[in-house]
Amino acid sequence: MAEYMILIYESEAAYASAEPAVFQEVMAAHNRFAGQVEQRGGKMLSGRALQPTSTATTIRSDVVTDGPFAETKEALGGYYLIEAPDLDTALEIGKLCPARFGGVEVRPIMEFPAG
Repeated sequence: MAEYMILIYESEAAYASAEPAVFQEVMAAHNRFAGQVEQRGGKMLSGRALQPTSTATTIRSDVVTDGPFAETKEALGGYYLIEAPDLDTALEIGKLCPARFGGVEVRPIMEFPAG
């Protein structure tokens, strides 16, 4: 099976102003998502949430700056690394990924020949 990265982009401001119940609902949805991956023929390899962009440090050439490189409405908030038999399956799994205040991006992992 091939590996795919599901990148979760959402509005940090929406989470900052949401009620605590919203965060609990989203976490429950992510817990359900892990089971849905296998139901769709995939395998969950990894998944992590990221700290807010205010904790980011960007490096371009030798220049180090606080914060993300670009100001955007949606920021990368986390990811899942999955295995799926093909892109169509990975996309079906990606559609199930919770992203209440944004969306997800599904990208295949580049394979390099050994040696």
